[in-house]
Amino acid sequence: MSAIGNLLWFVFGGLWMGLGWWLAGVICALTIVGLPWAKSCFVIGQFAFLPFGKEAISRAELSGFEDVGTGVLGAIGNVLWFLIAGVWLAIGHVVTACACFVTIIGIPFGIQHLKLAGLALAPVGKTIVSIEEADAARLYVAQATVARMRS
Repeated sequence: MSAIGNLLWFVFGGLWMGLGWWLAGVICALTIVGLPWAKSCFVIGQFAFLPFGKEAISRAELSGFEDVGTGVLGAIGNVLWFLIAGVWLAIGHVVTACACFVTIIGIPFGIQHLKLAGLALAPVGKTIVSIEEADAARLYVAQATVARMRS
């Protein structure tokens, strides 16, 4: 089912959305100061091309430890991103999602726009994985937390 959703998404706007995110990444990279956001734009662009069957997850949640993008510097980067571009991108995705929700066929596309809107608000420190990998990472973290609490 995700293959059909991805194909329809790609043909009816996903190509342009992904290219738009990649263009934003190139612009961020050219400014040098925007390099932390450039990587996030490329990751989101890849997600925007084919979002069905994938999910954005924190790299700390996935790997089990924090890195530069998931720590304090990542939080500062996300606040700056939110103020400069994130809120506007999220509003665009939410408006598009509302338009998609008007039709029954558009509901899955609206859900994907909402996922992209949430990701557009705070992209630094996130990576895109399959839904199965995200569930496995969350299960592992939950089991580790329970084991720590019991000991």
